[in-house]
Amino acid sequence: MEKVFGFLRESWTELKKVVWPSRRKTVRLTVAVLVITFGVAGFTAVLDYFFSRMLNLLVER
Repeated sequence: MEKVFGFLRESWTELKKVVWPSRRKTVRLTVAVLVITFGVAGFTAVLDYFFSRMLNLLVER
């Protein structure tokens, strides 16, 4: 049990050393991640639609 408490104590000490980003920076980075995620998802959807249409054209002939 002492090992568990030692681990928790060391973890708490390390968390005190962390330099957390400001709220503004966190929001800005979150927005950037969301924009990139939706951008990649949209690009993938367009490619999927394009390849699906091309495959349908090839199969129908």
